[in-house]
Amino acid sequence: MRFSRFFIDRPIFAGVISVFITLLGLFAFPNLPLAQYPDIAPPSVMVMAGYPGASAETVAETVAAPIEQEINGVENMLYITSSSSNGVAQITVTFKPGTNLDTAQVLVQNRVALAEPRLPEQVRQGGVQVLKQDTGFLLLVALTSKSENADIDMIGNFANSVLKDRLLRIQGVGGVQVFGGGLYSMRVWIDPGKAAARDLTATEIVGALRAQNIQAAGGSIGSPPFNSGVTNELPVQVEGRLKTAEEFGKVVIKRSAEGQVTFLRDVARIELGSQDYSVRGYFGGDRGIAMAITPSPGANAINASHAVLEAVKAAEPEFPAGVEWKVPYNPTEYVEASVESVQHTLIEAIFLVMIVVVVFLQTWRAAIIPIVAIPVALVATFVVQLLLGYSINSLSLFALVLAVGIVVDDAIVVVENVERNMRLGMSPKEAAYKTMEEVSGALVAIGLVMLAVFIPAAFVPGIPGVFFRQFAVAIATASAVSLLVSLTLSPAMAAMLLKPHSHEPKKKGGIFGPLQWLADKFNQGFDWLSDRYGRITGRLVRMSVIMLVAYAALLGLTGWRMTETPTGFIPDQDQGFLIGVIQLPPGASLERTDAVVKRAAAQLAQTEGVQDLAAFAGMDGASFTNSSNAGVMFIRLKPWEERGSALNAQAMAGQIMGAMGAIEEANIFVLAPPAVQGMGNGGGFKMMLQDTSGKGYKALE
Repeated sequence: MRFSRFFIDRPIFAGVISVFITLLGLFAFPNLPLAQYPDIAPPSVMVMAGYPGASAETVAETVAAPIEQEINGVENMLYITSSSSNGVAQITVTFKPGTNLDTAQVLVQNRVALAEPRLPEQVRQGGVQVLKQDTGFLLLVALTSKSENADIDMIGNFANSVLKDRLLRIQGVGGVQVFGGGLYSMRVWIDPGKAAARDLTATEIVGALRAQNIQAAGGSIGSPPFNSGVTNELPVQVEGRLKTAEEFGKVVIKRSAEGQVTFLRDVARIELGSQDYSVRGYFGGDRGIAMAITPSPGANAINASHAVLEAVKAAEPEFPAGVEWKVPYNPTEYVEASVESVQHTLIEAIFLVMIVVVVFLQTWRAAIIPIVAIPVALVATFVVQLLLGYSINSLSLFALVLAVGIVVDDAIVVVENVERNMRLGMSPKEAAYKTMEEVSGALVAIGLVMLAVFIPAAFVPGIPGVFFRQFAVAIATASAVSLLVSLTLSPAMAAMLLKPHSHEPKKKGGIFGPLQWLADKFNQGFDWLSDRYGRITGRLVRMSVIMLVAYAALLGLTGWRMTETPTGFIPDQDQGFLIGVIQLPPGASLERTDAVVKRAAAQLAQTEGVQDLAAFAGMDGASFTNSSNAGVMFIRLKPWEERGSALNAQAMAGQIMGAMGAIEEANIFVLAPPAVQGMGNGGGFKMMLQDTSGKGYKALE
């Protein structure tokens, strides 16, 4: 074959091509994101709006409904869901897989702008946020204090004003939500009796506060058109927004005709507190707040989580006195362990293949040719993955594990044929020429067959297609590069490294050295096995009818077992975490929910296999929005080696749910996290009821 002859005559050029491909792959590798699975979750955009003081029903009717009506039908939309709680509306728009998330965000933003004139004034003033939603939490960072009199307001303010901004600057972090604490806020508690005695309403008090708590521009002295000969221009600094409770107390609410003045302190109690008290967090029995970090789309989750932990550790000296931090929920640990396990499998596969090659070829000159082909073909896949925007994940690494055998086969075909031609008396270079004339067509055919088998998997529609696309591309790329190496580098190396066969007796030593006797025994055993295999095969060929019947029986057995085997998307996995959802009757107060959450947390702390716990009262575990009658728990299990198979995640979920049945005040469900982040908030199925006749929530209940 002329193509291969060109590289046999120019071995350095063949080597340079392979080195260039390898270097490209090595440069591409650090830039590839690391993930457990390909990004298969449909892209989604979240719309959030706040309506302070409004009930869930009011929020649903006046905020969520108008926005939903305008967004519905936006380009490439799959479905839309909304969750309304007291004072907050959250709408999630899910798009078809492959939709550009930036474009989707702009389309939703335009639709929201159309709905804004129909929204209440308070909602328009607070603004409606349109955010790109990622697949789930990257991790939870908890700030806690063991003191019973811990100032949660101070911890929440530190998290919001100091730590949150630093974490948002980290590459790969898309958002930070603080649960259980807010920024400092001046709380004004109006006394209805005193206000009524002075003929004041809440609206009048709010209006006075807005009018007198402003940041105004004071202008300057000496600026044009002032022309009295002054030599300096001085800016005027005026007292701006109020800062202390005393200053707020001096706000004038009303002035009577007789000159009597009513101050805010006369009709209200004023104190410095938190902006939000709707969620309470507990971590291993300690009160605190949590920072939920979400990754930006396409980010390297593992690198981002490491950077977050380093940033929090660096900020530790600035923490308020007595405040500690912990990580009660970190799903990236399982992702990292899973990917690392597949990486080890890949390394082991390469090592075992190298041993097999050395054992069978029994000369380092012949063994090094297929061994060199392995890294060239495997590393080249990283270039294609980077160009296509893929990641290094369990499926792409598994593809490389399978590709190891394909890569070695191509190179061994070349080496074995060169050796065979050399035994016929040819020189290594002549044997390489002859070999490529004989096997080039077969090598190309094998490569094309591999591409024909795996490339179609990349075009499977829907989520399964997205899931297996990276697997197909990785193994197809490795096969194509392996074909290129077998036609260029392998014959060139064979012509250079292999030595002509000598008719003299083989000397003891070589690659096995003192263990040459073991190699001789292996060869004798393999020759005997080959001879026996040939004899058995010859006998079976003469019993063709029996073999065809056996073959048909095996096909039938395979088909029967396929129909009987349960089907599913991804097997249940023990990720080392569980999620507990607590639901009280509608209208239950936060105090009542808090008591239930404390009781459940105390019971979990005594459960075998549980290592740590983060519990929140006032948070809906399904939508992660504020709800006074709901709670959620993130349960961290002990390491896998300490629990054993009897205490796997599924078994512990059932065990905990059974124990929680003793808490009759609430329904408590314990779920494993979803196998793929973004495909729901928990494993298993979720059922929803839809009101298609407009009868309202009570009819559904």
